[in-house]
Amino acid sequence: MKIKIDRNTMLQAVQELAERDDDLAAFYRGYGLPGLRIRPTGFGTLLKIICGQQGSTAAARAITGRLDFYASPMKPEIFLSLQETDYRAIGLSRRKELYGRGIAEAVLSGDLNFRKIAHMDDESAIAEMIKLKGVGRWTAEVYLLFALRRPDLWPADDLGVLNGYVGLKGLSTRPSRADFREIGE
Repeated sequence: MKIKIDRNTMLQAVQELAERDDDLAAFYRGYGLPGLRIRPTGFGTLLKIICGQQGSTAAARAITGRLDFYASPMKPEIFLSLQETDYRAIGLSRRKELYGRGIAEAVLSGDLNFRKIAHMDDESAIAEMIKLKGVGRWTAEVYLLFALRRPDLWPADDLGVLNGYVGLKGLSTRPSRADFREIGE
């Protein structure tokens, strides 16, 4: 089982990062620890992460709120039982509906096992998850961060993380994906 993020782990990590980087140290002194963003494991959380892909936070929040209206947590069986009109009322695009249906079918068939993923190392878990249509590295990393509370991930493809870094460092241009991954290391 991997180490999970809790308040103590976060405090130790932030203090270590603050020792390594003056800008992070200044940010920590000014704002303190970030809040823990913990999500339950399983299909419902993965589906919500997919709803947040390549869209605004407000739109994702509205869609996930409507998902919760149907069932909270959303289960694969329930998702597959919805009608076309339900998917549209929720606000899912046809593509995200298909992704959700594929993932629900993978869970029910046993091709996707969240308990198995929870016991894998980060890279193996990411590799297993990205086999699914609609799940890329960003989606898998976000799931590992918030549902499995893995402490040592750097979602270099997350625009919010990238923009936050650019602002923190006062950069005029964004680093390349490769450079940003290296910065994370």
